[in-house]
Parts: sequence; C-alpha cells; structure tokens
Amino acid sequence: QVQLVESGGGLVQAGGSLRLSCAISGSIFSINAMGWYRQAPGKQRELVARIISGGSTNYADFVKGRFTISRDNAKNTVYLQMNSLEPEDTAVYYCNAVQGYRVYWGQGTQVTVSS
Repeated sequence: QVQLVESGGGLVQAGGSLRLSCAISGSIFSINAMGWYRQAPGKQRELVARIISGGSTNYADFVKGRFTISRDNAKNTVYLQMNSLEPEDTAVYYCNAVQGYRVYWGQGTQVTVSS
C-alpha cells in the first residue's frame, strides 16, 4: 500500500504562485510514475503533470511553461510549482502514484484562483 498526502493548496490571486506537495509513504518501492491531476466542478479529472521513474516529465498543454513538477527522493515528496495562475486553474488537485498495475490517489487539495 502507498499513502499520498497533498498539501499547499489555497486561495491566490490571478498571476500568483502556489507550490503543492505530495508526501509519499508506505511500500514505495517500484513506483513507476507520480503525477498531479486536477478536477474542476462539473468536469472530468485531467492530467496536469507527470514524472516518470527515470526522471522524464510530461505536462498538459494548458500548463506548459507555468507549472513544474519535481521530486525529492530523500524526502519522498513530489512537488508541483504553479506560477502565473489563472482563474481557470481553480480545481481540486490530486496526487497520483502508479506502482505496477496499482494506482493510488491522495485526498486532494483545493486550489482557488481569484480574478
């Protein structure tokens, strides 16, 4: 089992920044990928950014150049640095981990961007 706990969400004005953190615990060996997803009211959950075990990253087109995903293996933590936030970025952000055929989710953290 893998446990994921997100933190760092909040209310920010458009143009501002936030850094989300995802603390990973449990049986964290052989995690293939970690990612951040988001879900806005009335919309489907969508991929924001992902980091693969080798270190390569993928980003959704709507965040390229604004968001950066990174990880600190010593702290077992994955981060999402979000800059130039827009009201359209308002959503619950979820941390995700893939371990073989298992997929784990955190409880989510709310990000609200005011105009």
